[in-house]
Amino acid sequence: MTARGTFSVDLAPQEDTGFPAGRMLMDKSYSGDLTATAAGQMISKRTDAGTAVYYAVEEVSGVLNGRRGGFTLVHRGYMDDSTRSLQVEILKGSGSGGFEGITGSMSIFQDDGGHQYELVYEF
Repeated sequence: MTARGTFSVDLAPQEDTGFPAGRMLMDKSYSGDLTATAAGQMISKRTDAGTAVYYAVEEVSGVLNGRRGGFTLVHRGYMDDSTRSLQVEILKGSGSGGFEGITGSMSIFQDDGGHQYELVYEF
């Protein structure tokens, strides 16, 4: 099954002085086929040469296809001058409530300052 829609995200940088990577707290609101809120943490690093990496864990809670529950998304992103990759997967075994047994992955698209998602999932 596939769910599509938009989301908004607020990122709050944390003051982790003395550490080699940055950390941010994330608050998200999903609309469309997935109506949910999410909270998470992101750790990122960008080099002076422009190479960047980030990892995040996001806890999602809401309604999808008439079911109510929660699940965990795990993000892994990488970018350099010739490569871009982003993997966002549902953590196997993280589904709760009506999302028990959910598996899948999410694609994220950005244009004109907005964010869209496509969640491919199954139970």
